[in-house]
Amino acid sequence: MQSEKVTSSHDRPLRVCLLTYRGNPRCGGQGVYVKRLSRALTDIGHKVEVLSGPPYPELDPDIILHKLPSLNLYDPEDLFRVPSLQELRCPINRREWFSVSTGGFPEPHTFGIRAYNFLKENLERYDVIHDNQCLAPGLLNIRKLGLPVVATIHHPITVDRQTDIDAKKWPWQKLKVRRWYSFLGKQIRVSRQIEHLITVSAASRTDISQAFAIPEDKFRIAGNGVNLEIFHPLPEVRRATNRIMVTNSADTPLKGMRYFIEAIHAIRQEREIEVTVIGKPKPDGLIDKMVKKLELQDIINFTGRIDDSEFARYYAEATMAVVPSVYEGFGMPASEAMACGVPVISTTGGALPEVVGDAGILIPPADSGAIRDAIIDLLDHPEKREALGRAGYERAIAKFTWEETARRVTAVYNEALDDNL
Repeated sequence: MQSEKVTSSHDRPLRVCLLTYRGNPRCGGQGVYVKRLSRALTDIGHKVEVLSGPPYPELDPDIILHKLPSLNLYDPEDLFRVPSLQELRCPINRREWFSVSTGGFPEPHTFGIRAYNFLKENLERYDVIHDNQCLAPGLLNIRKLGLPVVATIHHPITVDRQTDIDAKKWPWQKLKVRRWYSFLGKQIRVSRQIEHLITVSAASRTDISQAFAIPEDKFRIAGNGVNLEIFHPLPEVRRATNRIMVTNSADTPLKGMRYFIEAIHAIRQEREIEVTVIGKPKPDGLIDKMVKKLELQDIINFTGRIDDSEFARYYAEATMAVVPSVYEGFGMPASEAMACGVPVISTTGGALPEVVGDAGILIPPADSGAIRDAIIDLLDHPEKREALGRAGYERAIAKFTWEETARRVTAVYNEALDDNL
C-alpha cells in the first residue's frame, strides 16, 4: 500500500491548517489520524496548526490547537443538554440546537461555518488547508478566500448509514437513522467540488468513487501509519495461551462486535477462554445486553479507557487479536496488533485485506461461525500463531509508517499549491 517512496520537487516547509470537527483520539480513528499526522508532518519540517471542535484532540505540546467551541450536545457527560438563552443568541448555535432537537447531526456543517469565520481572520497564517472528513459547505467558502483546500475522506459514510439502517427492525427506527445521516448529502456535494482528495486505501478510493460519483483519478492514496513507540513487541512478557483481544467495544453495527460476541459464546461451550476488550460498551447498549444475556461477564474483561503506554502490554499478553469489523476504510486495529507481533484474525471488510495481506487469517465479514472457526484454529496451533505474529510484525514495520504517510500527504499539498497559482 505504501511501498514506494514519494519525493517532491518542493522542499520548502509549509504552514498547514488541519481541520477536524471533533478530534479526541478516543472518539475514533479520525482523532488518531489528526494526532499522528500532525506529529509526522511536523517531524518532516512543516508547521502544523489544528482547528477543532469538541471533544478536542490530544496533541503534542509543540503543535498549536485552536479550539472552536460549539454547543457540544453529544458530550456523554451531559448528553443533549438544554442550551442557555445566552448561547442561543448565536445563529450558529440555534441552527445546531434545532438540528439536534429534530434528530439530526449538525456538527460537520456548523463546524465548517465556525472554521470559515476563523480562517477569514487568519489567512496569513497558512499555506494550505487540510480537512479531515468534515466536508462541510464552509470548505467551499474557505477556498474562495484564496487558500488551496485538500480533504481526506477515510471511507464512504454511505456504508455506515446502510449498515445502521439494516440493523434496525422497525420502519420508524430506520427513519430516525436516515434523519441522523441527513448531513451526508451535503458532504457528497462538497466532496465533488474539492479538487484534491486523499483517502487511506485502494478499497476506500473505489468505494468512495462509486458512492459519491467522483472519478477515481481525483484521489491520492496515503495509508495510515503505526506509532511504533506505542505499538511494539514486549518479548519479556509471557503470552497467554487462551486470551483473545479486541480493541473496539463500540455498539456501532459497522464494527461487527455482535458477531464476535456470538463466536465467543459458541467457543465458551467447548473450552476455557479469556477475552480482553479495550474500551467499554455503552450501558444497556447492544453489546452490553448481549454479554449479559449470554452470561459472558466472567470471561470478558472490558478495560475501559487505557493510556497509550498500556497498549503494548495488553497485546503482549494476548494469544491473538481479532478485527471483526464489517467494513473498514483502512483498519488501524489490524496494523497496530501486527506491529505488536500478535497473530491477527481479520474480516475482509473494506480495506482490511490490504492491511493484513498474507500475514494474518482473513475471514468473511458478519460471520460469527467464521470467527469461531478461525479462533479455534489458532488456539489449536501454537506454531501457526508464532509464524503469523512474526509475519505481521515484519509487514507492519515495513509498510505502515507515519513518516511515509506525511510525505504522501505533502505531495498532495504541493499539487494543490501548484494548481492554486
